[in-house]
Amino acid sequence: MKSINRFIYGPTPEERVRAWQQKLRGEQRVLDREIRNLEMHTAKSRGELKTLAKKNDVKSARILAREILRANKQRDRLVSSKARVGSVQMQLQHQLSMVKVTGAFQKSTEIMKTTNQLVKLPQLNATMRQMSMEMMKSGIMEEMMEDTLDAINDDDELEEEADAEVDKVLFELTDGKLGQAGRVGGELPAAKEDEESEEEVQRMQREMDELLSG
Repeated sequence: MKSINRFIYGPTPEERVRAWQQKLRGEQRVLDREIRNLEMHTAKSRGELKTLAKKNDVKSARILAREILRANKQRDRLVSSKARVGSVQMQLQHQLSMVKVTGAFQKSTEIMKTTNQLVKLPQLNATMRQMSMEMMKSGIMEEMMEDTLDAINDDDELEEEADAEVDKVLFELTDGKLGQAGRVGGELPAAKEDEESEEEVQRMQREMDELLSG
């Protein structure tokens, strides 16, 4: 009888919620992995930045400090997204409790709002779009708002990033050797050309770009 009902009416509310929560747990694992990778790469970049500070290579150090700043922002974004995924899971469990009382899913502005935010993240975009469509059919959500589908442009954000933020990173990670102190009296004396250091910075930039592009 269950198989006949499922063929006619589709999955039960319990089955739908279980499938959604399974997908969300999978996305949380993806986010955990990306957060760990970012943290590992950022730790390497911090060590390299300190080496550049000892060589007084201000130009390369500032480039790397900007990359560290980008990584920190991306990590914060991933951590926030993971928390939102957890919030959707809790809301779905609440929906399941309501189904037992009312017999049907209820519209949830909280799930719609949180899901719209998660769609922005490239790592979650495909899964959350699919889930949104399924939740719309189930009556939990209305149509997604178009303005939430705009991609986040890190490059634009970085162009607007105040030099003070980069200086702050430099100052903190080099124990005051570079950054704020260096700007008081202008740029520090330029170091001799160090091709190996420049190549290392470029390599780390490429690796960071790969991580940030998801």
